[in-house]
Amino acid sequence: MEEIKIQLVKHIKGGEAFITVDNLWGFISLEKLCKRPKNLPYSFYEIFYHMRFAQNDLLAYCLDEEYSNHKWPDDYWPSEIKVETKEEWESLVQKFEEERQQLIEHILNPNSNILKPINSETKNTLLREILLVIEHNAYHTGQLLIVLRSLGLYPA
Repeated sequence: MEEIKIQLVKHIKGGEAFITVDNLWGFISLEKLCKRPKNLPYSFYEIFYHMRFAQNDLLAYCLDEEYSNHKWPDDYWPSEIKVETKEEWESLVQKFEEERQQLIEHILNPNSNILKPINSETKNTLLREILLVIEHNAYHTGQLLIVLRSLGLYPA
């Protein structure tokens, strides 16, 4: 089971089959962060905000016995499409990284059973939630790359 947990962590960090989100942050400037490319419905900021919110929501679902559902889609996307300061953006990135690390630590905890249901209500396992984080972040990382390319900010 430990080898499976280690492999899952590799996929959470990314880079096994796709570029990591960490590698994309350096290509976007604060000025372009909230710009929606022509013919695309979201900005880099909107997509990343959504990734962070969903990852945090799944983490809370796994760890918080008193978890309550958020309203879809309203809570999962930013209410305003703006980032005023570099510090605000860096805080969002830092929260994403910290929450990803919390999930990793939870997975690697010897007492965490990835096959055991998280609660009796849904019977969802930790493995299911880990796979959702991996799949969701991979999907939206691809979208971030498309935004960067559409804005002429990614060289490939």
